[in-house]
Amino acid sequence: MICIIACALAVGKKKKKTRDVSAGSLLVSNMAGIKFVPEGRASVYSFVLGLGAVCIPLLSAAGSDIAWVQTLLPGIRTKIAIAVYVASVNGLLLVLYKGPVYQVAVRACFLGFAFGCGLLVSFSKTSWGPFGWYMCSLSFFHYSEYLVTAIINPRSLSLDSFLLNHSLEYKVAAVSSWVEFTVEKLLFPELKPLAWLSALGLLMVLIGECLRKSAMLTAGSNFNHIVQNEKAQSHVLVTAGVYSWFRHPSYVGWFYWSIGTQVLLCNPLCVLGYALASWRFFRERIEEEEITLIHFFGEDYLEYKSKVPTGLPFITGIKMEP
Repeated sequence: MICIIACALAVGKKKKKTRDVSAGSLLVSNMAGIKFVPEGRASVYSFVLGLGAVCIPLLSAAGSDIAWVQTLLPGIRTKIAIAVYVASVNGLLLVLYKGPVYQVAVRACFLGFAFGCGLLVSFSKTSWGPFGWYMCSLSFFHYSEYLVTAIINPRSLSLDSFLLNHSLEYKVAAVSSWVEFTVEKLLFPELKPLAWLSALGLLMVLIGECLRKSAMLTAGSNFNHIVQNEKAQSHVLVTAGVYSWFRHPSYVGWFYWSIGTQVLLCNPLCVLGYALASWRFFRERIEEEEITLIHFFGEDYLEYKSKVPTGLPFITGIKMEP
């Protein structure tokens, strides 16, 4: 039950800190002229540098029959080489970037390193493979939130765009899924891994990730992790693209992505906990945001609402009195 409680606390905290305007189907119609800001470029370079750490164990494995590789990178030396590489990259980032840009770079580098480690675990010949895919899913989600924001709405870009600075409750929710996976793997190894179930979870993660990022790109510079309560002149109601499928595609993507991470890990308790907590969170969020959207767009939004579903099970949105 700790998983369910932690998830509920986490989404409750997130409700105060992150709000997606794109979920309200707002779009700036002209996205031309958007520039990739320096923070965005720094994040790309740093993510790739972090990912580069993967090359060291790959070189060691590929050169296992090569004398000089065995001499240079045997066993413990591979681990030392990775540590030296990470420290060197951090030193390089300190030289290249200062102040806020360095803070962006070091976070992107960490996420790239985590993604690379996830790839290594995923393709290793161990039963920890699903956890490797989970690492890839989690690190890419957080990095891509920042990257896409840098592309579509650089004016709102900040360290918060990584969505890493969640509350203690959020961290407890994440850690609880790691604990469940590890404990069940040790006590009930026959439950992990179930290849077909992990494959289903990975598919849910990929679909959810693609749907959310498609919603962000469709919303363009109108997307913001912090809700906008005042209508700007550039705001228009969009009903095309993924918004013709669902009224809140970014929430639909996030909902199924989060559940998919736990299906991927074959975590029965956290699957239930994440599903219940996420459903409750998005039900309340959608009802609140649709009040604002009706205020913004009036009858146009009510007509759109009558034709297009929210995309989330058993959530219809705000109910209007006749």
